[in-house]
Amino acid sequence: MKEYLANSKIELVFLSPYASNLNLIKRFWKFFKKTVLYGRYYETFCQFKTACGNFFAGLDQHHASLRSLLTDRFQIIGRSRLSAKI
Repeated sequence: MKEYLANSKIELVFLSPYASNLNLIKRFWKFFKKTVLYGRYYETFCQFKTACGNFFAGLDQHHASLRSLLTDRFQIIGRSRLSAKI
């Protein structure tokens, strides 16, 4: 494998581990759980379902929080490369 990579046009590039915090839907899901679930007890599934529906119906109430949370302004910390020498 090392010999093949040394003579090929393939360049191995380091891919950082998955960072769920960079995934906007994960951020939104975390905010949803914090708002609807944390520190709350629902006696019935119907109450829980209603709370979920109210959250989505009232998203405009969370506009400021979501605007700052769901941003794509990430800091790039440089580029790492993995050489073909394995």
